[in-house]
Amino acid sequence: MAIAGPSGVDAAIATGIDLDGSPIPAAMISLYAEVMDLESQRARSGVTKSMRNRIVKTGSKHFDQNILDARLKAAGWDGLKPKEIAFFYS
Repeated sequence: MAIAGPSGVDAAIATGIDLDGSPIPAAMISLYAEVMDLESQRARSGVTKSMRNRIVKTGSKHFDQNILDARLKAAGWDGLKPKEIAFFYS
């Protein structure tokens, strides 16, 4: 199964089939669904904060620390925080 991006992962979860073609255990799908349902009910503090969080989480997989820090600042957000650096780059 060729999957790319978050929507592709969501599609695989919905079918219950992992990227290698093996079935995803029902208990894993159940826990995932429960947590995502709880998350969908959580109050949000702001879209730009959520955007930044997603950029840091995903951007750390694609950019080195200095580039991501510079890109965040250039876009108008605060640069990487020490706890983000420790978590994503250590």
